[in-house]
Amino acid sequence: MNDKTKKKILIIEDDTVIAAVEKDFLELNGFDVTIEQDGLKGQKLALSGDFALIILDLMLPQKDGLLICREIREKIDIPILMVTARLEDAEKIKGLGYGANDYITKPFSPTELVARVKSHIAHYERLTRKLNHQPKHDDLDYGWLVINNTARRVFVNDLEITFKRKEYDLLYFIASNPETVFSKESLYERIWGDMYGELDTVKVHISRLRDKLEKDPANPIHIETVWGTGYRFVK
Repeated sequence: MNDKTKKKILIIEDDTVIAAVEKDFLELNGFDVTIEQDGLKGQKLALSGDFALIILDLMLPQKDGLLICREIREKIDIPILMVTARLEDAEKIKGLGYGANDYITKPFSPTELVARVKSHIAHYERLTRKLNHQPKHDDLDYGWLVINNTARRVFVNDLEITFKRKEYDLLYFIASNPETVFSKESLYERIWGDMYGELDTVKVHISRLRDKLEKDPANPIHIETVWGTGYRFVK
């Protein structure tokens, strides 16, 4: 595989030893790897380079990894794998809320890192192909909610609301199937292209949809939780 066809990985990591190990194992598996130790420089490089995936450390000089993750996610859609020494589930959920696709906790096996990188790139490419080749469906009009699927625009009570890509995909899918209960697993598989992914991602995105759609997000009437089963959209 020549350099032009190798998939590019960006590592934003200030620990030179860890970054070097990650780079060595990824290059042995055919990736073209760039390392940046500074958070601000790493963010700028992430937005300017043609990378297939970003490996992002949580604790970085100059700028926090979570903020970098959020700002990258607001501008480009790319798999982001966060590396952290923090074990608390709340921290993981917070990171996913900022746009991370997955977490790996230090210390980790380099072979596990490579496996996750390959898996996320494959899932992203598969999902992108699906979305690019999907026939456009009819617009949805429920009075209070109007979705123009051709333009990917959403109006709530005649006010246009902006949704990120995955938020829109999730909203359109459940709104196209009102009254149907979907498990977290089925939603993750449908929207993110993987039946074994981080299910907290679904919870985070459902919460975002409620914040944008519901008058009282704490007591939703359109995106209901069906306890022990999943979620249901109500017109």
